[in-house]
Amino acid sequence: MAKKLYVGNLSYNTTEDGLRNLFAGFGSVASAKIIFDRETGNSKGFGFIEMSTDEEASAAIAGTNGREFEGRELRVNEAMDKPRRDRGAGGNYGSSW
Repeated sequence: MAKKLYVGNLSYNTTEDGLRNLFAGFGSVASAKIIFDRETGNSKGFGFIEMSTDEEASAAIAGTNGREFEGRELRVNEAMDKPRRDRGAGGNYGSSW
């Protein structure tokens, strides 16, 4: 089963291909995604890598966390699930509407 990793402190010039190539040295990369700001189109300086197995993910974390890449010291760890937003409140905050 694939394991998703968070990759922080990326250079704003890092490409998804560059990120994929870095992590390919630790196993099969299922996906590589850099997060961009919707308004400016600029990189937010972080992204996600999906490694094919837990073992490859562990090797990738050990081999890249704290490593310099494109002039920045990477922060790499297992990605956490994004918390769900409750859209039911609609901003009424307990209103009896």
